[in-house]
Amino acid sequence: MTSERDVFQFLDIKDIKNNTLILKDNSLRKVLRVSAVNFFLKSQEEQDAILYNFHNFLNSLEFSVQIYISSRKMNIVSYLQKLKELEEKQTNELLLLQLREYENFINNLVMTGEIMEKTFFVIVPFYFTSIEAIKTAPVKEVKIDPLEFERGKKQLQERTEFVAFGLSKCGLKVRELTTKELIELFWSIYHQNEAEIGFLPAIPPHIT
Repeated sequence: MTSERDVFQFLDIKDIKNNTLILKDNSLRKVLRVSAVNFFLKSQEEQDAILYNFHNFLNSLEFSVQIYISSRKMNIVSYLQKLKELEEKQTNELLLLQLREYENFINNLVMTGEIMEKTFFVIVPFYFTSIEAIKTAPVKEVKIDPLEFERGKKQLQERTEFVAFGLSKCGLKVRELTTKELIELFWSIYHQNEAEIGFLPAIPPHIT
């Protein structure tokens, strides 16, 4: 199993705070979680509107973005826990038997890999001027003036809101990941088996 220290060596992330990724070269990232849409269940007019708005969104971008798709077995730990709680409260023997059979059915269905959960993310970057010129070079530490760093964070937030607005016009629900969610996301990438069964790293309660 990959240790936490080994995982850290593979990542270019220096810190995660204020819902922002700070990379080792001091460039910044925000991550948006984006809902899926049943495109082929839409009418032709709705499909055309989505494509038109998405086309306009892409043409309006003056910076690059990344799209990341996570696909794994659906995590049903919390759902199964609720079924267990219902079992404990159930006094009717017939209903109790049906609950247990349903729980086994759901467990077996997920374990066979027939239910997959796809999650879509859009990553919004910001490079400082001093980093932009060397971003194709090997990662190295670049010192940023504190005032410039604050201005960069503000510009990154503006970019993030611009992307979120553009995607929302396509009928998509967009939400910025919190610090805690960012930690869980990157942890789960390197611990897929644990993440699929609902295990998550211990994160101090003050981190949200």
